[in-house]
Amino acid sequence: MAKLLIIDDERAIRSTLREILEYENYEVDDVDNGIDGLEMIKKNDYNLVLCDIKMNKMDGMEVLETALGIKPDLPFIMISGHGTVETAVEASKKGAFDFISKPPDLNRLLITVRNGLDRGSLVTETKVLKRKVSKTRDILGNSDTIGKIKETIDRVAPTEARVLITGANGSGKELVARWLHEKSSRADNQLIEVNCAAIPSELIESELFGHEKGSFTSAVKQRIGKFELANGGTLFLDEIGDMSMSAQAKVLRALQEHKITRVGGEKEIDVNVRIVAATNKDLLKEIEDGNFRMDLYHRLNVINIHVPHLTERTDDIPVIAQSFLEEICGEYGMPAKKITDGAMEALKRLPWTGNVRELRNMIERLIILSDKTITEQDVVAFANPGGGTNVGTGHQSGNQSQGGGSFNYDGFSNFQEYKDFAEKEFIKFKLEKNNWNVSKTADDIDIQRSHLYSKIEKFGLKRAE
Repeated sequence: MAKLLIIDDERAIRSTLREILEYENYEVDDVDNGIDGLEMIKKNDYNLVLCDIKMNKMDGMEVLETALGIKPDLPFIMISGHGTVETAVEASKKGAFDFISKPPDLNRLLITVRNGLDRGSLVTETKVLKRKVSKTRDILGNSDTIGKIKETIDRVAPTEARVLITGANGSGKELVARWLHEKSSRADNQLIEVNCAAIPSELIESELFGHEKGSFTSAVKQRIGKFELANGGTLFLDEIGDMSMSAQAKVLRALQEHKITRVGGEKEIDVNVRIVAATNKDLLKEIEDGNFRMDLYHRLNVINIHVPHLTERTDDIPVIAQSFLEEICGEYGMPAKKITDGAMEALKRLPWTGNVRELRNMIERLIILSDKTITEQDVVAFANPGGGTNVGTGHQSGNQSQGGGSFNYDGFSNFQEYKDFAEKEFIKFKLEKNNWNVSKTADDIDIQRSHLYSKIEKFGLKRAE
C-alpha cells in the first residue's frame, strides 16, 4: 500500500483529498504547514507528497526544494488555487513531478497520483538494476575502521580529489572505488576499470590512451583508450604498482595537463577524468627500488584510503558471512541456510589469506556441502578442501609425519617439489570448483588467464571425462 503525505493549510482541502485517496486504498497523513511536513518526510518513507504552494510559515516551493535535498527521488505534486503557467513551469524546474489547480478535478488528481507513484517505482527499480549491473554491493561491517572508510567516502566522493586505495588482495579495494564513483557528481557517467597487472607492459599505453591505425604491427584500426571512454566519469586504475615506467610518465602528463595523445598520433585530446587508483604494493618501497615514480605517487595520493585485512576486523565476519549466505542462497534459488554461533566463531579463527574474496568462496562451499544448518564441524571439515587424507596421490600415507597431521611431508625430496605439488592441487581444485571455467578461475585466484593456461599445461591438468 502506497503511503502519501498532504501538506496544505486549508482544512477543507486536506479533508477532501484524504477522503478521496483513502477511498482508493492509499495510506494518508496530512499536516497544515511546511515545517511539520518536512519533519514528517524526514521520519517516514512516503511514496508521494501533495503540497500546496501558498502557505503560512513556509512557502510550498521552499518545502519542495528542501525535501528533494533530503530525498531526491520523492515525487511531489504541487497544488494551488492561483495556478498559472509560470507557476507550473517554476515548480517543474525545482523538481516537482506535476502541478494541479484547486479545486482539484477528481479524475485528474487520481491519474496524476498514479503516474507519480509509477514514476517513483521506476526510479527505484532503475537504481536497483544499475546497482546489480555495476556490481556495487554495500560495504559491510560495524568496526571502527569500516566506519571510518564509509565516512571518508562520504566526504571525498563529492569532490574531484584523486584517491589512492591500499590494501591486500581480496580486501575490497574495488568496492571502495565503486562507492567513490556512485556517490560522486560523475555517477551518471561511466566508471571505467583498468587492471594494470593483467595487461602486458607493451600494450598498457594502447589500452589507456588508444592508438591510431598503423601505429604498430597489429594496429589495423583506430582504437579509443580508457581515458577517452571515461571522459566525464571516473577511471579506476587497479594494481597501479604494476604499471610500466613509460606508461607512468604518460599518466602523469594526463593528470597534469588533462590531455592525452593516442599511440602513433599527434593530436592532443582533452579529457575530463577523475582518477581513483588502487594497489596491494608498498609504493614507497617501489619508489626506493626504482619501480614507481615519486611525482606520480604524490599526484595520485591526494587522499589515501587503506582497506584493512579481514583478520584485522574479525568482528565484521558474522555480518559479511550472513550477507553472503543470503545472497548466494538467493542465486541458487534455495532457502537461506542457518549458521550456528559456533560456526561463526570458527570462521573468525581462520587465517583468511584471501580476505573477503576467500570468505565468500568459503560460504559458497559451506552452502553446497553442508546440511540445512552450517555447524562448527562443517567449517572445520571444509575450511581446507585440499587437506585431509585425499590431498593428492603418490605423497600420502597413513603414517603421521613428524610435523603432525596425516600428511606425509617426507614424500617430497625438496621444497620446489612440494611447492609444485601444492600449486597443482590448488589450481586443480579451483578449476573443478568453477566447472573448468578458466576465465572465472583466473579471476578467483587473482592471476592472468594466460598465466593460468601455462600452469594447466605445465602440470598436465585435464578435465575429467
